Amino acid sequence: MAYKKIEHYDEHTTTDLSGNYKSIIDLIGEDAQREGLLKTPERVAKAMQYITQGYEMDARSILNSAKFHESYSEMVIVKDIELYSLCEHHMLPFFGKAHVAYIPNGYITGLSKIARVVDCFARRLQVQERLTHQILDAIQEALNPLGVAVVIEAQHLCMMMRGVQKQNSVTTTSAFSGAFEKNETRSEFLRLIAADLK
Repeated sequence: MAYKKIEHYDEHTTTDLSGNYKSIIDLIGEDAQREGLLKTPERVAKAMQYITQGYEMDARSILNSAKFHESYSEMVIVKDIELYSLCEHHMLPFFGKAHVAYIPNGYITGLSKIARVVDCFARRLQVQERLTHQILDAIQEALNPLGVAVVIEAQHLCMMMRGVQKQNSVTTTSAFSGAFEKNETRSEFLRLIAADLK
């Protein structure tokens, strides 16, 4: 039985993007008609649609799809959530980990939904600072918890491949609301995400 790959992409968008990427290949001095590059414009067009699919996602809907009444009122942490995004300044990737916590106030959400919210905002043209706050705001608005904390650690290819070319630099951003604005709660969160609990 032959292998058949099933993909779902907007045909009009794929066609338009492919034409533009073909022009880019020619403009940088390559030959878009060369065998190895013949299908590259279409591949990149599809990859770009996948990488930026966050524009089609709604964070509130994601969280509300698994929102449950629960009396639990201690810290819930999902740490080391892998994230991949595109820097909006150079459209080069940045990647790393998000650590997200909230303190329920009558409602909890499915743990996988926290990771999906990270993807919802990461899979767009982004800056890390905005991404950090968008994740916090979405959880705060959907669940109305006692507080939310978000820390993101990421490496940016726009710093590693070009410009200052600093391969080992890591950028850390954080945002806190509610109970996490108190030193004691914030310190507990930071201690727990740094700990290797096994």
